[in-house]
Order: sequence, then C-alpha cells, then structure tokens
Amino acid sequence: MAPLTDLMTSWGSIYANHAVVRTLVAFIHVCALIAGGGAAVATDRSVLGAAAADEPARRALLRTLEGTHRLVIASLALIAASGLLPFASDVETFLYSRFFWIKMALVVLLMVNGAWLWHAERRASAGELAAWRTLRITSVASMTLWFLTTLGGVALPNIG
Repeated sequence: MAPLTDLMTSWGSIYANHAVVRTLVAFIHVCALIAGGGAAVATDRSVLGAAAADEPARRALLRTLEGTHRLVIASLALIAASGLLPFASDVETFLYSRFFWIKMALVVLLMVNGAWLWHAERRASAGELAAWRTLRITSVASMTLWFLTTLGGVALPNIG
C-alpha cells in the first residue's frame, strides 16, 4: 500500500504544481465529453424523431446508433481516465465530496442506460417494434444524464 500512497502523493504534487498538466488533463476530459456526449445527444435527438420515420430511415438510424456506441464508449474510457487523475491527486478531498459521489452515481446511471439502449437497439434491429419505445425512453434518459453529469462536473470544483 505504501508504494501506491507514494505514487499518489507524487502525482498530487505534480498535478498541483504544474498548470500545464492540469490544463491537459482538463482538456482531454472536456474533449472526450464533447465528442462522446455530443454524439450521444445528437443521436438521441434522431431517435426521438424516428417515431414518424419509415422503415428504411429507421434502419439507417440503427446503423448510425451502432457507430455512435463505439465513439461514446471510447469517450467514456477517456473521461474515466482523465477523471481519475484529479481524483488521484487529492483523494481526501474527493472522497468526502458529495458532488463527486453524485457525479459518479450519474456516470453509473449513464452506463446502465447505455447498456439498456444498446439492448433496445439490438431488439429494434431484429424487427421488434416495441423496442422503439424503449429506445425513445433511453434516449431521453441519455440526454438528461449527459447534461446532469456535465453539471456535476462543473459543480465539483466550484461547490465541492
């Protein structure tokens, strides 16, 4: 445990004393959020508009949705990695932060919703019409969770 504590202490010092490092970590975090969250929200909006679409348009949307999943998952991995770095720099502060744990709960809900959305997409691809209702519900939840998670991230350093 001592080597891990030493590593986190060293990282905390680097992170606290080098504005360029903090800036790069924040930049990666925000870029991943824009890429993944932006793609997810744009696709979610398309899903909501698909209720009146014909079958070929819905099939095209399902292909888009499949491609969006890869980008969102890669973005979430970058968000997690770049979010872990500030956490590791000041574990004591984040460990007792209510906003940190609210944000983490929102991220978990976002991932659970993403899995539910992916499952509904598979059902819709198999021709199950009822899956489109689930896709609409998960799309609304997705947009809501992306924005709430972003709010949590903004609140965290400002309100704590």
